[in-house]
Amino acid sequence: MVLEIDNRKIASSLESAKSKINAKNEDTVLDFCSIERLDAAGLRALEDLAAAAEQKSVKLSLRGTNVAVYKVLKLTKLTRRFSFVD
Repeated sequence: MVLEIDNRKIASSLESAKSKINAKNEDTVLDFCSIERLDAAGLRALEDLAAAAEQKSVKLSLRGTNVAVYKVLKLTKLTRRFSFVD
């Protein structure tokens, strides 16, 4: 399953994605192509989404993550919870 994350509503897009993941969808890709930066609310929502996915044994991948967003994820130690694809 591929879920596009809206650059204007990152936190609410991630909350919506959290409600869509389930154990039937073993692999879920979050399309981050339009995301230029993450604020605190977006980081919290992404962390909540990662926790929900782990509970349901769903593998999350981030697609199109730019270098600035990746660095923020690395600093907050969230990179280990995701795989990254082009």
